[in-house]
Amino acid sequence: MPSPACFHCPEAYYATLYHELVHAAGHPSRLNRTTLTDLCLFGDPTYAKEELVAEMGAAYLCGVCGIANVTLENSAAYLASWIQALRDEPTMLVHAAAQAQRAADYIQNVPPEVGA
Repeated sequence: MPSPACFHCPEAYYATLYHELVHAAGHPSRLNRTTLTDLCLFGDPTYAKEELVAEMGAAYLCGVCGIANVTLENSAAYLASWIQALRDEPTMLVHAAAQAQRAADYIQNVPPEVGA
């Protein structure tokens, strides 16, 4: 991560940090998310899904911290760049939201629900 001084406001720094933490939570030794463990290329659907998971997870964490309104415009613009992947795979949004919630819970040390 760049230093916080490289960002235009503290909220932008934390939104980016949370995005990267959600990626890190998917590591095989943590949540073992297939969007990180399977080989993929920039721009393919698997890559798009992982970016969607990271951005949604960051948005969840920003909401928990009370900074969601400040970062909402940037998150929406970033997610709009992946809109074609969502059109091609309509269920991607639901799956990504579930993975994003799991990552946000993991980062906050919230235990998984029984049977999840």
